[in-house]
Amino acid sequence: MSQFLPEFLQAYIPSAIQIFYLIATAFFILGIKRLNSPATARSGNQLASFGMLLGVVVTLFDREIVSFEFIIAGMVIGALIGAFAAKKVQMTAMPEMVAVFNGFGGGASALVAWGEFSRFDPGLFALHELFTIGLSILIGSITFTGSYIAFGKLKGFISGGRIALPGQNLINLFFTIVALFLVGWFTIDPEYQVIFWTLFGLALLIGIFTVLPIGGADMPVVISLLNSYSGIAASMAGFVVGNNLLIISGALVGAAGLILTNLMCQAMNRRLVDVLFAAFGGEGVAVAGLDDEDKTVQKTFADDVAIQCAYAKRVVIVPGYGLAVAQAQHALKEVAGLIESRGVDVKYGIHPVAGRMPGHMNVLLAEADVPYDQLYDMDEINPQFASTDVVLIIGANDVVNPAAQNSPGSPIYGMPILNVHEAKRTIVFKRSMSYGYAGIDNALFYSETNQMFFGDAKKSLQELASAIKDLG
Repeated sequence: MSQFLPEFLQAYIPSAIQIFYLIATAFFILGIKRLNSPATARSGNQLASFGMLLGVVVTLFDREIVSFEFIIAGMVIGALIGAFAAKKVQMTAMPEMVAVFNGFGGGASALVAWGEFSRFDPGLFALHELFTIGLSILIGSITFTGSYIAFGKLKGFISGGRIALPGQNLINLFFTIVALFLVGWFTIDPEYQVIFWTLFGLALLIGIFTVLPIGGADMPVVISLLNSYSGIAASMAGFVVGNNLLIISGALVGAAGLILTNLMCQAMNRRLVDVLFAAFGGEGVAVAGLDDEDKTVQKTFADDVAIQCAYAKRVVIVPGYGLAVAQAQHALKEVAGLIESRGVDVKYGIHPVAGRMPGHMNVLLAEADVPYDQLYDMDEINPQFASTDVVLIIGANDVVNPAAQNSPGSPIYGMPILNVHEAKRTIVFKRSMSYGYAGIDNALFYSETNQMFFGDAKKSLQELASAIKDLG
């Protein structure tokens, strides 16, 4: 596009481009910083998006692009598809959408590397350029197929359990070693293009085989890791095409994703190695020390719950994925408002891995305009449960399971949980007695201080709102 500018301005274009890249990078960093709080997250996302738009526009001047019209057309079409998806995709499908975005990012990076390699004679590339092309193909392709396997597990058309061949970990290790060997071989001998295509195909296969054995309960960690992979792949693609902005933005995404992955692992008290190579959860693991005769539950109904909440001093609400499935966040907000109007202290306890992706519950509650200052993370809310009268658990299961603390044989033993069992009363909103995503029974359901409010979460909360209003 630079050829359309006056000749005296063209001499300043290289310097101006780098300045605008720095400005775009500043928008990225500021945007990420503002994502730190739900109160500023929306503006942070807008700032980062503007930075990316600025970067794409400036890139049109960075090199001689013959058909830049296609790039502009792609920007418009992509923006329309993104806007449509953002409006139409339900909040329950947001984790799946993030998985798709990760796949798009990884796939795009691999295609950029492929396209750049196809433009010139292989012998014209320097060793470091060939090495970054190989890495971009490897990481981008793994991210692409791995993200779509994660999408399938979240969507439900691929089993959320562990799907693995005998010796799957050894197979994955062997494939990874071979892939790295092929990257090195391709770097030294790019003329032999069968190496390139073998690497491409093997990387796609590694992505499938890596994510398939990972259980659904680990999906929040996997999504964070794949997000990091997509950033690293983008950074590699930046080296391939010599674009500083792509290098920086990819590095930011990669670093942020790794930090988030580490935080998710800490929240589950699991090592990343265990997430990738060991199963998590069980296939119908029962509660230790309880026979079927001991597993009795106390049922409750809207009128009783209304009385307990209306005359409590403090009520803590613990949301989970079931709240998102029922799309009950607005009904929950109404119930919370009615309880507050009676002078009750209402707070929300958010577990780091509640839902199917990091921050899922925060986004869900923000959609219902729940005040940010009522949201408390696990470390903040746990000391307050002992002085809490009623805890309403809406669709959460594994993150409130006491087995994580008192059952050494449990698959989730050692995972930090919300200590709801310390409250005077817990009330679990649930459709049935089915196990959580980790496939483990929950001893909390059978506790003397717990009551089960069976039914669809949205309908149950609507009934509860009516019952509170009837109290006068």
